[in-house]
Amino acid sequence: ALLAGAALALAGTQMQSVLRNPLADPYIMGVSAGASLGAGLATMLGGPDTSGAIQGITIAAAAFIGALGASAVILLASRRFRTASSLLIFGVMLGFIVNALVSVLQFTSDAESLKMFYSWSAGSFSNAGWNEIIIMSLTLAVGIIIARNNSKGLDIIMFGDEFATMSGAPVQKIRLRAILGCSLMTATVTSFCGPLGFVGIVAPHIARGIFRTSSHRTVIPACMLTGATISLTADL
Repeated sequence: ALLAGAALALAGTQMQSVLRNPLADPYIMGVSAGASLGAGLATMLGGPDTSGAIQGITIAAAAFIGALGASAVILLASRRFRTASSLLIFGVMLGFIVNALVSVLQFTSDAESLKMFYSWSAGSFSNAGWNEIIIMSLTLAVGIIIARNNSKGLDIIMFGDEFATMSGAPVQKIRLRAILGCSLMTATVTSFCGPLGFVGIVAPHIARGIFRTSSHRTVIPACMLTGATISLTADL
């Protein structure tokens, strides 16, 4: 719960900064929808006769692949779109399209497959063992390194693409790094714990409100602590 909350909060902070939208979170760009599509395909193809352990592993792996697939599309799109608003609109559209495909899968699946899918999509920390914790720890560490190295760029890009460009900041690289780190963390957490909302949106706002700053050197550790606390409290 601590690792998942910290990762989602860190991802949410960066998404809100690079897209300059206070409602942005790890799922607005369609990454969660991609994970849901992967999990839906796994439950459809696996069938109800598969053992519980294999079901869990298959769904987690398929959700991770689906999330990475959606992330790859977003990363490619970020290289073409010059403005944050265009990228945001593209992400929302991608999410709607993928969710429509998930709805088709749900409509055509049997009751047992639907039950397995809904069990994953409800979101839970109870299915994560030590192996999953190790993987989440590693991806969170990578995400922290990317975010810390990108913190100055995130500070500048919040003033707008034009200002950042005039300041000599590589806007495309800053946005690409942020989306890459967010996608990696979100894909890992979603595959093991299901699509967990709310934390990625609210934790950055709470952290900024408490410390009264938008400097990412302060906001990054603050939002991680806030997100971890929210997730653990909700789980308890």
